[in-house]
Amino acid sequence: MSVSAFICRVARSRVGFFQHKNTKSIIFITTEIQKLQNSNSNFELSRNICSSASPFSHKRLFTSCWENQGRLNDMSIKRNYATMPPHEKVLLPNLSPTMTTGTIVSWEKKVGDKINEGDVLALIETDKSTMEMETPEPGYLAKIIVPVGTRDVAINQLIAIIVSNEEDLDAFKNYTGEETTKTLDAKLDASPSTVASHSPPVVEEPPPPSSTNRVFASPLAKRVALEKGIDINNVVGSGPRGRITVADIENFKTPLIAPKIEKVTAAPISKQPSPELQSTPSVFQPSLVQPPVAEGVMFKDIPLSNMRKTIAKRLTESKQTVPHYYLTSEINMDKVFELRSQLNAESLGAFKLSINDFVIKAAALSLRKVPECNSQWFSEYIRQFENVDVSVAVSIDGGLITPIVKDADKKGLTAISADVVALANKARDKTIQPHEFLGGTFTVSNLGMYGISNFSAVINPPQSCILAVSASEDRVVPDQTSETRMKISKMMSVTLSCDHRVVDGAVGAAWLKTFRGYLEKPITMLL
Repeated sequence: MSVSAFICRVARSRVGFFQHKNTKSIIFITTEIQKLQNSNSNFELSRNICSSASPFSHKRLFTSCWENQGRLNDMSIKRNYATMPPHEKVLLPNLSPTMTTGTIVSWEKKVGDKINEGDVLALIETDKSTMEMETPEPGYLAKIIVPVGTRDVAINQLIAIIVSNEEDLDAFKNYTGEETTKTLDAKLDASPSTVASHSPPVVEEPPPPSSTNRVFASPLAKRVALEKGIDINNVVGSGPRGRITVADIENFKTPLIAPKIEKVTAAPISKQPSPELQSTPSVFQPSLVQPPVAEGVMFKDIPLSNMRKTIAKRLTESKQTVPHYYLTSEINMDKVFELRSQLNAESLGAFKLSINDFVIKAAALSLRKVPECNSQWFSEYIRQFENVDVSVAVSIDGGLITPIVKDADKKGLTAISADVVALANKARDKTIQPHEFLGGTFTVSNLGMYGISNFSAVINPPQSCILAVSASEDRVVPDQTSETRMKISKMMSVTLSCDHRVVDGAVGAAWLKTFRGYLEKPITMLL
């Protein structure tokens, strides 16, 4: 085999592996060139050889390797990629749209274990729950870089190494992950003029389309994409080697055509602010300076969890950017309590319905009747949903999460009850998955079990409404059929928080009236 044919074969065999690792490609190819020279091969490399490697999408790497090999040979790198056997670097994936860092809860595989694609490699605690991290590639777990219990691990940080061959395991015993190509990058950047003076302008061709159309995605991501009707080929993966995760599916939005932007000449800037700006109060910014603590005061500082940081960020943004308004109504719950007692008595222990189950069902049917409340605000349009997915606020250790009862308008009370119990248990155990708490269209927050008489909830963006449900209390109400013209009834106060950009006051009132009608006459929910 000729030298040029060998280099071309190397390029073709490595293109898939190095399509996201250009710097490492330079190291690998340069090493192969050096091996050939050291073996006294009749080696002649020219730009014609580079051009002959047409299937390789990084032609300029060959030219750079050849013309800069003298400098590359002088570089001192503690251990670069070429000195290590072929391996796959496992990076911390983005498991949630709001995730910025994660905590390694446990490694489900040990060093040396054989692993298959899709196996659970580790459990990662995100800002919402503990997620299963799947194995991106089959092979053997060669090294665990980040140990169990490590907090605030950044997305895309190196956490483990996988090798294809079992005999390569020993090479990574002392691998720390610090053996990067930063030194190579720095020295290549130090003298760009040298490279430019010897390298001809090369037009980089786009990579050829795959003949297999294989999509690298987790099985869960494929299922979620199928459920949502999303063409997974249009989704850009954020996982290792471009692997598509569930979070990528949840974050995917159909691209819109950008509006035409007209060129506008800027007006001269006045030195004096306009009266409007002078009269506009500035946004309050809290001081970052800690106030002094009085002598003798005892306290402790509690570190913020990822979940608490996310709650603080999202709800602060909601109150600052979403124009809230609130509608309150008093609902007579006598017939709901009566029906609930009757159904639970006849179930013989098969199920136990709660008042919240009736609330979720009534809210879902009301959203079907008043779909404007089943919408979300976007900068150029309002998205109104056909499906009714009700998020239910659940208090867990360290924060709050909102699992979703999907298609709640189509489910019976027992199915809703079973979903809420199962999802709440998953949430408290931190085993809930992203597709089970992301994507709701309306939220119900119930504090009635704590005896709260009335409260208002903060809208969960990008939703446009949230219903705050209080406790049912015995109150004296008018009753024309009674001799005393009054009776004691179970009355429940609810408050609907609305985004005024999406839901006008009359629309919110219409929804609340429909909701009250379903609960005061629960038999109508069967129609």
